Amino acid sequence: MNAMAATRPTELHLHRVRLSSGPTAPAQARAQVCEAIGAWDVPVDPDVAMLLTSELVTNAIRYEASETIMLAITCSCDQLRVDIHDTSRSLPVLVDAPGEAETGRGLMLVATLATEWGYYRTPAGKAVYFTIASEPECGAGDRRGPRGFIREGGEPSAPGASPSSPLAPNVWPISVS
Repeated sequence: MNAMAATRPTELHLHRVRLSSGPTAPAQARAQVCEAIGAWDVPVDPDVAMLLTSELVTNAIRYEASETIMLAITCSCDQLRVDIHDTSRSLPVLVDAPGEAETGRGLMLVATLATEWGYYRTPAGKAVYFTIASEPECGAGDRRGPRGFIREGGEPSAPGASPSSPLAPNVWPISVS
């Protein structure tokens, strides 16, 4: 008998939306991510996805020069990816914030909870992104943790990483839905 395990469809999805860079942007972005996860039946923890989205959007509006930011949500068969585009040239820096600090721990949350995160320069500024692997592939040995970020002094955190070389943007073939 030749049995094959069922596989998830390899269909790719992309949803982009412009958000006002005001105080309602994090809530709007969370709602968009939650809606995409449900509509596309993405097997990731929506609470983690919404928390990480909030952190990146909050950082973008804090340092944004223009009135809008772009949210791009992408899903493949095994991961969710969220990119936040803004016009700022300032690159994200992971800092070791003390426990009593009121700010400065957002990127540490992203680095700890995301499967991967990073940034890349765009013609208009930069984009910061995170990915979350689908839950069936996550577990005790999922290798999550801080990696691929730039330390406060601008030094790369991983061997071979370079603060001057952007991380590659999403290069999947995409069907818009």
